[in-house]
Amino acid sequence: MKSINLKFKTSSLRNGNAMIFPMVIGVVAVFFVYIFWLWFFCRFYVGPDRMAIITAKAGKPLVAGQILAEKGQKGVWKDVFGEGRYFLNPFLYEREIKPVVRIEVGKVGIVTAKIGDELPVGEFLAEKGQKGIQKAVLGPGKYRLNPYGYSVEVVDALQIPIGYVGVVTSLSGKETSEGVFAKKGEKGVFQNVLQPGLYYINPKQYKVDILEIGTNQISLVGAKEAMTGGRLPEQEVVRTKHLAGMADQLVVQNVAVEEKMERNMEKQRIYKDSLLLQSAPSKSVDTRAGAKFSAEKMASKPVVQQASQVVQFIEFPSKDGFDIRLDITVEFEFMPENIASIFMKYGDLFQVVEKIILPQILSISRLKGSAYGARDFIVGEGREKFQDDLYLKIQETLSQKGIGILSALIRHVIVPDDIRKPIQDASVAIETNLTNIEKQDTAKKLAELNTELSMIAQKGEQVQQETQKIKAEIKAEEDKKVAEINATTLKLVSEIEKQTAEIQADKTRKIAKAESDVVRMIGLAEAEGFKMKVGALGDPNAYSLYEFSRSLPKDLNLVIAHTGQGTLWTDLNKTLSGELAGMKILEMGNEKKVKQ
Repeated sequence: MKSINLKFKTSSLRNGNAMIFPMVIGVVAVFFVYIFWLWFFCRFYVGPDRMAIITAKAGKPLVAGQILAEKGQKGVWKDVFGEGRYFLNPFLYEREIKPVVRIEVGKVGIVTAKIGDELPVGEFLAEKGQKGIQKAVLGPGKYRLNPYGYSVEVVDALQIPIGYVGVVTSLSGKETSEGVFAKKGEKGVFQNVLQPGLYYINPKQYKVDILEIGTNQISLVGAKEAMTGGRLPEQEVVRTKHLAGMADQLVVQNVAVEEKMERNMEKQRIYKDSLLLQSAPSKSVDTRAGAKFSAEKMASKPVVQQASQVVQFIEFPSKDGFDIRLDITVEFEFMPENIASIFMKYGDLFQVVEKIILPQILSISRLKGSAYGARDFIVGEGREKFQDDLYLKIQETLSQKGIGILSALIRHVIVPDDIRKPIQDASVAIETNLTNIEKQDTAKKLAELNTELSMIAQKGEQVQQETQKIKAEIKAEEDKKVAEINATTLKLVSEIEKQTAEIQADKTRKIAKAESDVVRMIGLAEAEGFKMKVGALGDPNAYSLYEFSRSLPKDLNLVIAHTGQGTLWTDLNKTLSGELAGMKILEMGNEKKVKQ
């Protein structure tokens, strides 16, 4: 039984292996076919700065009013694919590669949504998720917006140059009361202005008027025929030549600045409201940010030659009934804190000049001029007073409207010949008489001056002589004092030398005495020492032997030989031999001590 079961298991295992191998081969083949299908038929690549728009060929249908499909619906998908590699069945999905929305620096993108909720009644700008022109704009960068759901309009960003500000007017929101600044979410003019710089704002939501701040001017000038052939008095021309030249220079400078500003604005592609002078009825602006009138304004106002000049005399009757004509240049300025209020009340610069400045200049000039006589406009003092009064009144009136007045300069004054000629002749006669009087006074003063000059020359010579005398006396006195000082000095030097010699002699004497005393005392001390030594030894001979013994050398050896019987030489030799033997024994003992 065991052998039969073993055979059955072995055969079953062989059959199973035979079935598994083909299955594995089939699975591997299917896998490679699937990979081949994905890689060569389903794969697609989205490159840099590109996006893929997918359209599903199958799925749930779109609801009514729906433009873009969500995943699972049939149609163009709302979401787009960014850069990368993707795999989609080409039989179920279509793909379309498009460039992304690119906003360059200095540009702004205005987005219009084709999908989303409907706008409320009265609104024309959409929030996020609403259909229509979006309030939010696209700044510089790259954006993946589905072109089937959004459209983008690329326009120039708002650039405000130096010397200008932008007055912002909101075009959407709730209405505000007339004459009141708008707040956030309201329609109207904002109080805060935009300073020079680059702004990415929605031109559909905000209207920005670029206005010049600082100094500007307006000139009322007469026609050339009136100025050249209008019987302008020669003396009047002389009197006003300097002032007229200054005003003409200001006009030329202003025009040059305006032309330069126009060129700069064209280069910067600022196509916004005009800087200065707009057309009045529709408030359409000259797109160039310059200071010229638009063609429509030039046609409606033919007297205006350029932005800062109006061809018109100021005419009024004088106090004594004569017709006076004059032209004037008024220099004014707009401050940043007042520009928004001025714009809201009166409009742009042209409207301010047309509605406020020009009428005030004409009115005040006529009112003030009628209080002066014709003579006052010929005589310099009177005209100067009239100009000061005119400037102060214009400044007072326009400052209440937020307009600063820097100067009001009268350039030319034309007075009728009927009054001008007599006054001029009388003035000439008076001036001539005054000139003659001055000449007489000058001659008299000249004579007095010559006399004084002669007296001065005489006094000069006298002073010079006295000066020489004083100098000589001073020099003699100085020489005398110098001699006295030298003599006194020599005397003092001699006395000091005498005292020094006496001190030196006394010093020498005392030193010699001290040295002799020392020698004497040393001799006495030595004699006393000898005396004491002799006394100690008791005998002069003993002292002599003592001194003799002291003078002997220290290494002297004395040998005392005792003679006995025999010869002297035998005993002497023995004595010397014994002495030598003793010396050797002594040397050996010394050597032994050294070794130890």
